[in-house]
Amino acid sequence: MDFVTPDDLPAPAGYSHAVITGPGARLVVTSGQVGITADGAVADGWEAQTRQTFVNLGIALTASGATWADVVKLTYFVVATDELPLIRSVRDEFVDVTRPPASSLVQVAGLFRPDVLIEIEATAAIR
Repeated sequence: MDFVTPDDLPAPAGYSHAVITGPGARLVVTSGQVGITADGAVADGWEAQTRQTFVNLGIALTASGATWADVVKLTYFVVATDELPLIRSVRDEFVDVTRPPASSLVQVAGLFRPDVLIEIEATAAIR
């Protein structure tokens, strides 16, 4: 895979502008994951919810035969953008920061529950 960050685009904050997958790659697309544990407990606050969301994404990726190294795109849905530095810091604990996935972030009015602050989808390419 090639992670592309052209010099004639603004410098990205921990993501690649594009990712090129090779021939024969299979895509793994996760559903949006949130900061809720398997027993239904909602993590408390931005940091805990973001970390649990990434843990849940990792579980979904592993169950599909993918790893964090295979992730080519992350899509974030957040109820506020005040905590972006924190979200990026937690993200960097999971992704390869030398080859970060492409990324989109959307601020939404709300998620499926009022106590859920963040939802993230991942797309991975495996061979």
